[in-house]
Amino acid sequence: MKLRVNFCLLISSFVSSAWLHAAAPPNVLLIVSDDLNARLGCYGEGIAKTPNIDGLAKHGVLFERAYCQFPHCNPSRSSFLTGMRPRTTRVTNNEDSLYQNIPGVMTLPRWFREHGYATARCGKIFHLGVPSGDESMDDPRAWDFGTPFKDERPYPKARASAVKVETGKKKGIGWQETECSDDDLVDGNFARTAVEWLERRDAARPFFLAVGFHRPHLPLVAPAKYFDLYPFDAIKLPDEPADDVDDIPPPARNGAVPGYAITTTPDQRRAAIRAYLATVSFMDAQAGRVLDAVQRLGLSESTIVIFMSDHGWHLGEHGLWHKRSLFEECARVPFIIRAPGAGGNGRHSAGLVELLDLFPTLCDLTGVPAPAQIEGKSLRPLLNDPAAIAHEAVVTEARRGTDAEFWGRSIRTPRWRYTEWNGGRDGVELYDHDADPHEFANLAGDERHAGTISQLKKMLAPLAITPAPAKPGQ
Repeated sequence: MKLRVNFCLLISSFVSSAWLHAAAPPNVLLIVSDDLNARLGCYGEGIAKTPNIDGLAKHGVLFERAYCQFPHCNPSRSSFLTGMRPRTTRVTNNEDSLYQNIPGVMTLPRWFREHGYATARCGKIFHLGVPSGDESMDDPRAWDFGTPFKDERPYPKARASAVKVETGKKKGIGWQETECSDDDLVDGNFARTAVEWLERRDAARPFFLAVGFHRPHLPLVAPAKYFDLYPFDAIKLPDEPADDVDDIPPPARNGAVPGYAITTTPDQRRAAIRAYLATVSFMDAQAGRVLDAVQRLGLSESTIVIFMSDHGWHLGEHGLWHKRSLFEECARVPFIIRAPGAGGNGRHSAGLVELLDLFPTLCDLTGVPAPAQIEGKSLRPLLNDPAAIAHEAVVTEARRGTDAEFWGRSIRTPRWRYTEWNGGRDGVELYDHDADPHEFANLAGDERHAGTISQLKKMLAPLAITPAPAKPGQ
């Protein structure tokens, strides 16, 4: 089957003289999965079968409380690839352009390129306008990229017994069990191409290779064998109180983002969860191919490996089925670092971390100086001591409603999550994670917690990314 898929994987040609007389710095392999939540096996609450990511975690440090800064593809990627908050990048939608907002902006791959690294990418790292292939949001100075990424549509033949359900007019949940090999889909091709690049790399230079897997981003398409890992009858729906939605402010509910409004039957919900899990396992298998190549080529002891997602994803919790929310399931992301000589051995860190910390951490681990624009912190202390603390609190924000009618800002401490919509004018939420880790009971209306809300509101103010605009007449 001939696929309409092209790959953007080219080596930069600039070599910094600073490295010529220095010890060889470590390589960097950055693996990013799209729309992946933390329901992985290695997170202890996992329902997804992810043996390869679990294996990476056994040799690295797993961050249990890692959070994105904006649960939407382009805003999140623009943030962690520059080390700057969305308040600084002013990217709060997929249509926004980082490079128009900040001409000459320094991105993570460009910075490493200018410090002697061969930089290459395969798949979606910057937001690429998937599946249209529009690369206007990628940075040509970072990768020397050429032809655009393309989705695998039309998809390979569906299994005859498969049920495909489309719900919603714009952002429905669609899935398909395909009768094909892994390499008939884009993520399989990304894995193969990344392995081929590793095999022919210039061994005289350190590399920064970024591999961006498209799954489990919608539509949920994977070879049928990955669906077989999850019998339909074994799929369970979220166990939530019947009145869970009653104390959630309207901006945070299903339907607040019209294109994301979903109405499904219980069986459709189970089928959607099953399809999501199948695509996660498919992605895990492709990540395993790249990780196996690193081991086979003798690069494990000289390569920093990062596995992460751009943001989380809802599987029906609180009635939500997408991203762009400020609940734990959407703000929290999987984040694993394996760095030679810096911690590891399967340890877990419960410290709060942000995706903003990616850039300064890689600079610290490689000896590359961090640029002045960085707003995150290096996580190297947490690699060496998982009990160390990087942040007292972390912040995630989102746009919801029609034309960003609702701006939400959420602060997460070790115990609390406090969220306000349009500065609190359109709703406030407070959740006690010590007693309520699934955020079922909104305590914002309880006077006994007025002091906690006041304290969290003060902590949120200087970290807030996007000012909440007043409505007309206010």
